[in-house]
Amino acid sequence: MEPLVSVCMTTYNHEPYLVEAIEGVLMQRAPFGVELVLGEDCSTDGTAVICRAYAERWPDRVRLVTGPRNVGWRANYRRTLAACRGRYVAFCDGDDRWTDPDKLRRQVERLESDPSCGMCFTRTVRYYPATGRREPYPSAPPADPYTAFGDLWRRWPVDNCSTLARRDLIEDYYAEVRPAEHPEWLTDDAPMWLWFAARHGICFLDAVTAEHRVLTGSVSHGADRGRRLAFNDSIWGIHLWFDARYGGGRHRRQMELRRHTDALWLLGREGSAGECLRRWGSDVRRTPWLLLWPVGAWVAAKGLLGRAAAAGKEGRP
Repeated sequence: MEPLVSVCMTTYNHEPYLVEAIEGVLMQRAPFGVELVLGEDCSTDGTAVICRAYAERWPDRVRLVTGPRNVGWRANYRRTLAACRGRYVAFCDGDDRWTDPDKLRRQVERLESDPSCGMCFTRTVRYYPATGRREPYPSAPPADPYTAFGDLWRRWPVDNCSTLARRDLIEDYYAEVRPAEHPEWLTDDAPMWLWFAARHGICFLDAVTAEHRVLTGSVSHGADRGRRLAFNDSIWGIHLWFDARYGGGRHRRQMELRRHTDALWLLGREGSAGECLRRWGSDVRRTPWLLLWPVGAWVAAKGLLGRAAAAGKEGRP
């Protein structure tokens, strides 16, 4: 059976999680063909062994895309997508997993019934292995089943592992946006979904279908403050680029302020007063009107004072 849905699963050093990710795809109950395209990027653990084993066991359902050398996350993502043959493409990284066996069927039904919608996403559970905490995401479903660009950037409700999109539109995205020309973008999924929101409809299915693992070593949640700060700046840089190109620059000031306050909140919570001051100065030099918005300095001070109070409580006999 020719696949109606291709599942794009990129993986690198995901040995502890990959079997669950693959089994979540294979358990799908769907009256149409589903192929799993595994993009393995020369892992240094047992990830490649797992991929080969599944491709050999399920040759009609699992295809392996790899190469003789590591090409990096962006090139691996692109070549794995290019290998997908279905009318629709679903996404699930090798450290996430699907929990609903009817996920694909329900999302395909939604997109088939609404040609104006280019991408469908659902709710997830975010799992933090370091603490065992689980929390629904988004915490509350969007008020509107359709998400526009002006709403998406304000309240980001999309986890990549919950999405299903039309493959022809994904190819249009790559042709139009050319993300490979933006090495400063540290993620590929956020710009894609912003493009869908700006150019096509995004619809929401109110069901929990997947679990997103938030790992401490990730660029957005890791212990390295510098990497998280760079990721924050990258995300807001992406938002600003899309707002300038597709939103007429209507949200620029709000986005600049959010980038400023997010950075100062992180530095206030985890950095030093000197780091906060240097960041404030560099932001004001780049965007002078921030001088009129002291909220950034207030956010940094609140973080620093909160941390000092917590340290004082810990030191109290």
